Amino acid sequence: MALPARSYANALVIGVAGRLDQDNCDAFRADLMAHVERSAHDGGAVILDLSGLEYVSSAGLRCFMLASRQAKAQHGRIFVASLQPMVAEIFEISHFNMVFQVFPTVREALAAASIEAAAAFDKA
Repeated sequence: MALPARSYANALVIGVAGRLDQDNCDAFRADLMAHVERSAHDGGAVILDLSGLEYVSSAGLRCFMLASRQAKAQHGRIFVASLQPMVAEIFEISHFNMVFQVFPTVREALAAASIEAAAAFDKA
């Protein structure tokens, strides 16, 4: 699963699309952890843009949880944004909406990350 990413100041926006389940979870986790490793140091933020994610299984949720733990260990943060209705329902049922800060839009997540990240997004 390719994870397109774009930097905005101290934040990295990663697009997640399609289905996240047992079939592609290992590749997703490897890609996501590499992004978290590079960007979460010293308070940097990773924003997962889930606008293209149609479905997430329990295996996919585990990948999100592992990434969250890695980011916290590095003093970074992971936010999620733009959840599709089905994914939002899965996050709510599993209480992942209490594990991650969830934002309606990528712009709002960037604003929570830093003023500089939001400003860079607005200029792009």
